[in-house]
Amino acid sequence: MMAAGKPEVSVLQDYESPWMDDELRAFRDTAARFVEKEMLPHDARWRAQHHVDREVWRLAGATGLLLLDVPTEYGGGGGDFRHECVLYQELARRALSGFGQGVHSICAHYVLNYGTEAHKQRWLPRMASGDLIGAIAMTEPGAGSDLQGIRTRAVREGDHYVINGSKIFITNGGSADLLMLVVRTNPDDRKKGLSILMVETQGLEGYRVGRVLDKMGMPAQDTAELFFENVRVPADCLLGGEEGRGMYQMMGDLPYERATIAVCGVAAMEGAVAETARYIKERKAFGKAIGEFQNSRFS
Repeated sequence: MMAAGKPEVSVLQDYESPWMDDELRAFRDTAARFVEKEMLPHDARWRAQHHVDREVWRLAGATGLLLLDVPTEYGGGGGDFRHECVLYQELARRALSGFGQGVHSICAHYVLNYGTEAHKQRWLPRMASGDLIGAIAMTEPGAGSDLQGIRTRAVREGDHYVINGSKIFITNGGSADLLMLVVRTNPDDRKKGLSILMVETQGLEGYRVGRVLDKMGMPAQDTAELFFENVRVPADCLLGGEEGRGMYQMMGDLPYERATIAVCGVAAMEGAVAETARYIKERKAFGKAIGEFQNSRFS
């Protein structure tokens, strides 16, 4: 039991990754308390409405839980990937899938890795505070794993790009203020014809959020369709300084995203085992805890 006056963490924390140290354990305590107090009580409502409250983003930012491995000079936590993993674990162990901070963080990494200094100063501090929610707009109705099949077009017209097309299954799509948008700038080259534009959505003419999708799993997660009809964005929102670098940029950062999926998968299994162990010790049948029966003990 925790000391009086402190909230008790509901999921057993017997599982510890070999890369943990004392500093990360202290951070884990902060993350767990935030998740227990500010997220877990609202999960049923978030599942029903298919998105988390926007206020939780600002609370997470104020607590220092956003952009944990982004340098402090840009408003981030100044940590490393392990700090991100700690938060992923605390969420996944409680089956909290609605808070899309993972996608938010990955979006920030594209700015950090390929953006100009002006891009970093413009977007990262607001993402770290939770005032700007990021999303990754890659997938289309006809292009999921085959990213080279992306058809959303961006045509350069003077100091702007004009965008037409659509995206689907976009996490944070309904709430996003900043899109890492993958577009085709060269229709004749599948591999070298892709580019990435950072698009601020607020008040953007021709931009529309479609359905927030009612999915079989992850019901609290904001997953939406996005539509672009002659959307004009400044040309200086292009990442990397030149067209045709989008595929290389994605290949550079997709491993980061894939690693987070593995971390969450393991943590979700640990949480399921922990909750099962707790339940079979408390649930009584035939005069004793069901964990004492053979069919529970050998499983």
